[in-house]
Amino acid sequence: MLPLLLLSIITLALFLVYLVTLRLGAVAGSRFMSTAEALLNKGDLMGLLAISNRHSDIVAGITARTLEFLARNPQATDAQLCEIAQTEGGREAATLNQRASWLADIATIAPMLGLLGTVFGMIRSFSVMANDVAASRPMLLAEGVAEALVATAAGLVIGIPAMIAYAFFRGKVQQMISEMEGATALLLTKIVIARGKNSRF
Repeated sequence: MLPLLLLSIITLALFLVYLVTLRLGAVAGSRFMSTAEALLNKGDLMGLLAISNRHSDIVAGITARTLEFLARNPQATDAQLCEIAQTEGGREAATLNQRASWLADIATIAPMLGLLGTVFGMIRSFSVMANDVAASRPMLLAEGVAEALVATAAGLVIGIPAMIAYAFFRGKVQQMISEMEGATALLLTKIVIARGKNSRF
């Protein structure tokens, strides 16, 4: 029961943390996007790099790493810039998916721990019966089985909400990835256009 208690605490903590952090505003905030587009319209890539480094949005990080690559490799082709942005985006998407999958892992492990507790409880119950011939065997068996099944119930009580939470946050993550891809594609297209002008970089 102690591992199940620990898993219940972890599940609750993950749910609260994800409720705050896994949101569309963390991908591409309106403030960053409006500032980025204004700078790109002026062709100010250096200003965009500075702004991107000051924001915590996921798209800001992808933009910053793409522009840092461009600063180190001014002769890079547009295709190479796209590849850098796609690689960084893929890494961010994998991180988001991995965070959500922790809840799926808990939803799988908790019922198995509950079943393991039930097996141990049944073994202990039958061992007591075998060693105590004078005991009332039906009552002793019923009490032992009841105690053992508590572990299975506890595992299910933890696993079912964890799976529901995983399904909810998995949908959130997919929305975030779609938003990330759209915002990154928009900024990357404008960066490519700005390169063809007298951009300050």
